[in-house]
Amino acid sequence: MSGLAYAFGLTLLAGMATGIGSAIAFFADRANYRFLSVSTGFSAGVMLYVSFVEIFLQGSISLRGAYGVRGEWLNTAFFFGGMALIGVIDYLIPQEENPHEARTEEETASLHKGPAKAAAKGDIHDKGMLRTGVFTALAIAIHNFPEGLVTFLAALQNPNLGIVIAVAVALHNIPEGISVSVPIFYATGDRFKAFIYSLLSGMAEPVGALVAYGVIRLAVGGGEFTPAVTGALFSMVAGIMVYISLDELLPLSRAYGKGHDSLIGLVAGMALMALSLLMMM
Repeated sequence: MSGLAYAFGLTLLAGMATGIGSAIAFFADRANYRFLSVSTGFSAGVMLYVSFVEIFLQGSISLRGAYGVRGEWLNTAFFFGGMALIGVIDYLIPQEENPHEARTEEETASLHKGPAKAAAKGDIHDKGMLRTGVFTALAIAIHNFPEGLVTFLAALQNPNLGIVIAVAVALHNIPEGISVSVPIFYATGDRFKAFIYSLLSGMAEPVGALVAYGVIRLAVGGGEFTPAVTGALFSMVAGIMVYISLDELLPLSRAYGKGHDSLIGLVAGMALMALSLLMMM
């Protein structure tokens, strides 16, 4: 149980980072977009490096041990299966309600106003915006399920690796928290409510991790994970992380940054991940 508690705790902390992003949007006079660019690039670097160098390889070893040479084919199939899964989820979320779309400085500027002032400026939209806010919260919950599973499984299988991935997911959740706050505030005019919704949206990660873990345990009859199951999960997690990095983190990093900010963060994340893996040997 201690291993489960540790994995859940890391996933919970990573999910709560959406609240940090919301707090930055509300309480900082100006959001540091270069920091957001470097941090999301850093998160992408960590995820890409660990996916190809560590997690995909672990999936290959487990599946090859269970099925021989055929395991390599299965490893590749589960890798692209993970990408397909998160791709379908991403496709089902409308772009205007997708929490991973970058918010401009003009959009976040209204978050610093009081409700009355915002209303006077016409920043609070009609009931249509409230609907957008509700769907945004739902979109986040759906989208964060796989991310929570990634963090949880990594921490469960390798506690040290789990810490690194939790940090990467948390950095990725900071700009997401900013993005969530915008439509919720526009819909309600209430900064506190927008902050709470943003924080709660991140809770989908630990909840999703536990639900997915429970389903997997039921599928394997409540026993220990076999090498075949472990390998398949690792391969799918690698695919999910690569998709998140290429489809969400890197474009978001480019949108927030200037010059080589995104590349600096990407290389720094890869370098730190490489050093971490070497030190864990």
